[in-house]
Amino acid sequence: MLETPKNYAAAVFSNGYEFSQGTGYQLPEYPFVEPPEIASGEVKRHAIAIVGGGITGLTLACALAQYGVKALLLDEDNTVGVKGASSRGICYAQKTLEIFKRLGIYERIAKKGVQWSVGRTFAGSDEVYSFDLRQQQTHSLSLQPPFINIQQFYIEGFLVEQLCRPDAKDRPVDLRWNHRITAIEQHADHATLSITTPAGSYTLQADHVIDCTGAHSPFRRWCEASVTAKKGDDRWCIADVRFKTPPPVERHTWVEAPFNQGRAVWQHLMADGVWRIDYQMPPDANPEEVSREDVVRARLNAQFGRELEHDECEIVWVGPYAYRSECLDRLRHGRVFFAGDAAHVVSPFGARGGNSGVQDADNLAWKLAAVVQGRAAPALLESYHHERHEAAQHNVLVTNRTARFLRPADGVERLFRAAALGLARQHLFARQLVNTGRMSTPNTYTRSGACRPGGGSATQNVAFAWADGSQGELTELLRWAGGRLLLLVFGDVPPATAKRLRALSVQTDVRCVQVAAADGKATALEHVRDIHGHLRATCQIKAKGPAWALLRPDSYIAASGEHLDASLVQALAVTMGAGQ
Repeated sequence: MLETPKNYAAAVFSNGYEFSQGTGYQLPEYPFVEPPEIASGEVKRHAIAIVGGGITGLTLACALAQYGVKALLLDEDNTVGVKGASSRGICYAQKTLEIFKRLGIYERIAKKGVQWSVGRTFAGSDEVYSFDLRQQQTHSLSLQPPFINIQQFYIEGFLVEQLCRPDAKDRPVDLRWNHRITAIEQHADHATLSITTPAGSYTLQADHVIDCTGAHSPFRRWCEASVTAKKGDDRWCIADVRFKTPPPVERHTWVEAPFNQGRAVWQHLMADGVWRIDYQMPPDANPEEVSREDVVRARLNAQFGRELEHDECEIVWVGPYAYRSECLDRLRHGRVFFAGDAAHVVSPFGARGGNSGVQDADNLAWKLAAVVQGRAAPALLESYHHERHEAAQHNVLVTNRTARFLRPADGVERLFRAAALGLARQHLFARQLVNTGRMSTPNTYTRSGACRPGGGSATQNVAFAWADGSQGELTELLRWAGGRLLLLVFGDVPPATAKRLRALSVQTDVRCVQVAAADGKATALEHVRDIHGHLRATCQIKAKGPAWALLRPDSYIAASGEHLDASLVQALAVTMGAGQ
């Protein structure tokens, strides 16, 4: 490992955590390895270059590796998370957890993190609203819980270890630490990246570049990408705290906290017994002042109604923060794709930031794999913008509404909030008006050219029975499909139909599986049993008789129908980019 020369600046913090305090987090550091191009002077060509080793870039790299696609990942730092800063994202939604299940790290997340489904909202000292996500249809079928709270750097570390696991025979992804991109030049069929490292500079070429560098992405400027943005005056102070006697394992939200001068407060438990507490501050708050340890301790004492001794309340990290929303008008510029915070920034209400970045990566990965491997038309890649831009716009809209409820403008907005809180104390119908964050759910795609009738919705990771009677789950079927489309055929499959399906699987990029009912006849060699009807339910098959659903590798429904006819063939073609 080379020493970093003095003229190579360390990666700067670009997330607004300038005044962080506390004992901090111990993060792993990865060795810098001098790339061979510096000594040889060779300009190598790569199919895919991912820039940024945060949660989005690492998810994309891990997904590509699972599809057997070679990629290069370049990160300007030599660790996960942010050195000396915070736990950053903490709340991971069910759809994101299902993605991590497919990538092989879910079990580690579940073991380390904290599961929760109950949320309580208070106005003053009154509880005005509560929910249990397990009771909601959007979360009820999956084998993964509605949410797991865990510090973001743990997930990033798990992804790095998954990419570098010693039992892997082939490592398709080349991880390069302490690599900073200084320029990009786009050409008709590739892009050229200029890179600086502790050992010197070099250039490389890539057919596709994915920008995962975050909210302060230089690629936005280089690509002249336009951004729709909104920046308010809402200020917060985040404290990561470990208590000797912990509060209940629930999401608690105060809209008008009496211990915070009538402003909002969030309280979540993360891994290692660390609580994330977000305090809304006055708009003119001094960031350095509000994040001082003595000020934070006074705030904690007010919240818990007594003087907390140092040995019963450890402050792990503190930092001020200002929320904003941004969304690129296009998520693709030539050879460059924008993902995660580089593409969109939202306020953290409802956990729609990091989750959206992971789902960006999952959406783009299978499409890049299909195109690079020659199984899909290049036009398929354009659907990434259509689908994830729609998702980003929706997330911006939802989080901006929450921000306005929590910091209403004088006049109509403030009157509405006061009325909603007053009614919610007494009437059930009004509780849905109390907006402290609409929790993250999978986005539905309505503008996509890669979806046909019956498509555009996400499935849940439901259980079924394998042919031998053992329990299986949908993520296992998707992994078995190996990045191909998965056709689930519900009901009986006559011999003539089975013959047509075999021919279809040979001629097209699809794997076919019969889904028999608990007491149905299984005639196809590759079949499963839908014992409880969960596969049919998650694929939104309403007909009781024969039907089919075409699933994409990202577990979204591409199309569905009741008859195995030309509509299926057309759906297969459109899903893989033909005619877009």
